[in-house]
Amino acid sequence: MQSATSRPILRITTNPTLLRSLSTTPRMMGAGDIGSTKSGFMAEKDSFARREAAHEGMYIRQIEMEKLERLKQKLKEQRKHMNELDKHLYGSWGFPHEANTNRLQ
Repeated sequence: MQSATSRPILRITTNPTLLRSLSTTPRMMGAGDIGSTKSGFMAEKDSFARREAAHEGMYIRQIEMEKLERLKQKLKEQRKHMNELDKHLYGSWGFPHEANTNRLQ
C-alpha cells in the first residue's frame, strides 16, 4: 500500500491540467513582419528578389509589346487586303451603297 506522503505527489503529476505547458513569453515579431526589417543575408536576398521580379516584369512587358506590334502589322495587312477585295468586287463604283447613286447620275 502507498504511504500518505507519496499519494498527493502522484495525483499532482497525473493531473492533465498541470502537465500542460504554459507560455509565459510574449510573442516576438519575426523577420519580415510589419515593423521590423530583415538583416544580413535575408535583407540581401529580399533586394535580389525585388530586382529579379523587376527584370522579369520588364521582360514580360517587352514580349507583350512585340506581340502587340505584330498584331498591329497584321491588322494593317488585313485592312489593305480588304480594300483590294472591295476594289475588285465593286470596281470603279466603290462600295455597294455608292454603286446605286453613281449609276443614277
